[in-house]
Amino acid sequence: MAYDIEEQEQLESLKAWWAKYGNFILAVATIVLLAAAAWNGWQWYQRNQAANALAQFEALEKAAEAGDLTRVKDTAGTILEQYSGTGYAPRAALLAAHAYEKAGDARSARAQLQWVADRSGDEALAAVARLRLAGLLLDEKSYDEALGVLAPQPPASFAALYADRRGDVLAGQGKRDEARKAYEEALAKLDASTDLRSSIQLKLDALGGA
Repeated sequence: MAYDIEEQEQLESLKAWWAKYGNFILAVATIVLLAAAAWNGWQWYQRNQAANALAQFEALEKAAEAGDLTRVKDTAGTILEQYSGTGYAPRAALLAAHAYEKAGDARSARAQLQWVADRSGDEALAAVARLRLAGLLLDEKSYDEALGVLAPQPPASFAALYADRRGDVLAGQGKRDEARKAYEEALAKLDASTDLRSSIQLKLDALGGA
């Protein structure tokens, strides 16, 4: 096929342009395709992980209901080891901790709660874990450790509960004035209609508070 002079010039220009930028364009296109493939692969992996974690979590619920601590330990361990990046992991640890508490295994319960406190990306779940962990430490009279667990600033919705638990720990230490302040703080942060107010008021009255 014959080309006129203008077409030949355009063709030569296109060849020169491709020689200059062709490799770059191919490299960019390859990167885009690889990124898309990686993203799709990651999405599939996440869905697969979530589905497998859900199946394990349901098995854990059944084991906890049955009081089968061996299965609780194995299943919770699988979730925390293999599916720690899913939302089921901290919930599994909290559920396992409850099963251990019911069975009187405070040490195992503490380990599960500490995992949630340290590694959960959900602030509310981490706050729940710290609150429960402080309660276990209070029962063991590990007062300083319990106060350390409660030291991080909790979400606003947990502020009153944290203050109440600090009051319990300080009362256990015999620090009546500090305990009174903690209970007063808890009452100040609680909604007037909540039933917890009466319980905290009783504890405050026992310390000689107004």
